[in-house]
Amino acid sequence: MEGKEKNKIILMGTVLGALTGAAAAFVLIKRAESEHTKPKLSPGEGLQVGLGLLGLLRLIAGFGED
Repeated sequence: MEGKEKNKIILMGTVLGALTGAAAAFVLIKRAESEHTKPKLSPGEGLQVGLGLLGLLRLIAGFGED
């Protein structure tokens, strides 16, 4: 794979990751506003998010394998 292709893929991944993070923060803030509380993430919710992200990374890493 050429350097230009690698840079393009890394840039796309960075932009998608940033947009996903911003969307998650937006949802967290909206939930807090609807409940009239401060935005917070419990340890259990944080663990669920982390494990979900690990599962997603494993899925992405498995693409292209036979």
